[in-house]
Amino acid sequence: MGFPTKVQLIKRQASEQWYINFPSAVAQAMEFARGETVEWIVESKAMLALRRTQPPPSVLKKTPPASSATSTSSGANASPLSTSAVSPRAPKPSP
Repeated sequence: MGFPTKVQLIKRQASEQWYINFPSAVAQAMEFARGETVEWIVESKAMLALRRTQPPPSVLKKTPPASSATSTSSGANASPLSTSAVSPRAPKPSP
């Protein structure tokens, strides 16, 4: 979903200043901080990208995959498949 925003121009005697404001919802979702430094990148005349020089850390913790299917899990909420999962396509043992 896009957020339509108007480009503003303020002309002074010696200079011009262009403004593009972020809607509050976008700024809050991105967790911008007051005074934060960002970098504009012109991808094309139709695409302007904004890059954060120091983005905040991710709130999602990255957990490494389980090391093996034989690891044990303690706790009452452990899944019955967490300690011994059997693949439905496992080869049958030869007699």
